[in-house]
Amino acid sequence: AIIMDGNGRWAQMRGWMDRIRGHEAGIDSVRAATENCAALGIQALTLYAFSKENWQRPKRETGALMLLLRKFLVDERPTLQKNNIRLIASGCLEDLPKASLDVLDATRELTAKNTGMVLNLALSYSAREEITQAARELAQLAVDNKITPESITPELLAKHLYTPQLPDPDLLIRTSGELRISNFLLWQLAYTEIHITSTLWPDFRRVHLLEALVDYQNRDRRFGKVKAE
Repeated sequence: AIIMDGNGRWAQMRGWMDRIRGHEAGIDSVRAATENCAALGIQALTLYAFSKENWQRPKRETGALMLLLRKFLVDERPTLQKNNIRLIASGCLEDLPKASLDVLDATRELTAKNTGMVLNLALSYSAREEITQAARELAQLAVDNKITPESITPELLAKHLYTPQLPDPDLLIRTSGELRISNFLLWQLAYTEIHITSTLWPDFRRVHLLEALVDYQNRDRRFGKVKAE
């Protein structure tokens, strides 16, 4: 999973007052990360594309981001098909403009039978909202006498999250050097390894991905256990 951060700063460092220039440049990094992960045999890649909180940004910026989303989805269809990538999306998708949602739905349908890597775009995503929705669904099932409170387990709750078909991420990469997870996959990241790079997202390329993967391979993952002697 990747928190793609630093587009605005990338633009400002180049003297551009318009943050949208950074978002446009970031599209190339999305393409590179997707193709490289697929080529490396990674099972699933979740990209934090747009948070629910991002709607608080100026309308000009959010409108431009939705336009970029539509353009990306259309332009990348041949690449997704060529690389056997299946596109899915998670988040409060009903928040998206109809034009963006229509293009998203069409691209998901086009790639639905692909059997390679799953590319999950987190759009209008909030981990707290995701967990709240799952809890709400379980509460309704209990009210309807379909489950009992005692039967609620972490495994059952996980089945009511946005993407129960995906495994929890092994690795989370965050660009731009920020040391926070920004309301992203709070449930799924319980035992995920975290790699922080100071590289801004528009500059993120294969070498940075490989650095993160090598860092991950050198970790000692114990999942709460002690290391065997």
